[in-house]
Amino acid sequence: MKVSKYKSLVKMLFGLADIEINGSNPWDIKVHNERFYKRAVTEVELGLGESYMDGWWDVDKLDEMIYRIVRADLQNKVKHNYKVALQLAGFWLINMQTRRRAFIIGKRHYDLGNELFRKMLDKRMNYSCAYWKDAKTLDEAQENKLDLICKKLILKPGMRVLDIGCGWGAFGKYAAEKYGVEVVGITVSKEQVELGKKLCKGLPVEFRLQDYREVNEKFDRLVSVGMIEHVGYRNYRQYFEIAKGNLKDGGLFLLHTIGDIRSLKSTDAWTHKYIFPNGMLPSITQLGKAIEGLFVMEDWHNFGADYDKTLMAWYENFEANRKLLKNNYDDRFYRMWKYFLLSSAGAFRARSKNQLWQIVLSKNGILGGYNSVR
Repeated sequence: MKVSKYKSLVKMLFGLADIEINGSNPWDIKVHNERFYKRAVTEVELGLGESYMDGWWDVDKLDEMIYRIVRADLQNKVKHNYKVALQLAGFWLINMQTRRRAFIIGKRHYDLGNELFRKMLDKRMNYSCAYWKDAKTLDEAQENKLDLICKKLILKPGMRVLDIGCGWGAFGKYAAEKYGVEVVGITVSKEQVELGKKLCKGLPVEFRLQDYREVNEKFDRLVSVGMIEHVGYRNYRQYFEIAKGNLKDGGLFLLHTIGDIRSLKSTDAWTHKYIFPNGMLPSITQLGKAIEGLFVMEDWHNFGADYDKTLMAWYENFEANRKLLKNNYDDRFYRMWKYFLLSSAGAFRARSKNQLWQIVLSKNGILGGYNSVR
């Protein structure tokens, strides 16, 4: 196919999303390299993201552009070529999230540098969706989220809590300070363990560099915030079996996760290659099958629209600290990270694909019923 035909196809597809080539709207794309058109058509998400990283195109409002693309479902109107298929072949052929491979995400993403995340996130370093109800700032919204989790878990002083995928200890520190509980946090990131121990010094918060499959203890409560996105569909059942095995009778498990409206078996190729290797988003069906016969589903709360606000706040922090971060990250990384944050914000804004769920599961069922907290 000639370049002119690829260009015509891209123009037609973008037109379905009210996006013009070199138009005047802030979401209109400005193309600097004609090779962009073939790349966008044949490589879809991978081609769009990589060509942005390479400086082949720009747009004033990247989040608004992606919002329109997702809302119009353009990503499903073109077929991936062999290059993209090879990027994702492992998800169909092998278990991409085995215990041996569990630490890849820690090294490739969470160990990018604590300073990057300190400059981008809130003061407690929550790297997950905030809860913006009655909040005006990112700090307030993230504390809202932490308190929401604690209330949903019905935490009481003296309880022992397992935090699966604890990050830098935002939940553990808050729960220990405000609710008087003891927390064991596990993560696959060495950087998170190192900084988390410093941030939680003097509190009953323990950090372990450990995969979830290595835990065999009993806890009053379990919490997992933004971690099951790295577990993989082949391992969901085992994940929940392990969670049940580590939970005392009468215990509660809160799962906080991004979700997809479709049951897929991989993430998109660009995200897999550059941001979250081996990650994927669960669907309602996949989670439902995985918990069947193991837990009682007490509460399912969707506040996906709040992730748009959270990501935009992270981007504002990242952009405000660009000069301070420039010594450690080059311009290609800057464009990659900007694309990650703003494209994610646009996708959540569209509401037609990515969701954010908090799910409360009980081991035996709450006698008399569970009182949902919002």
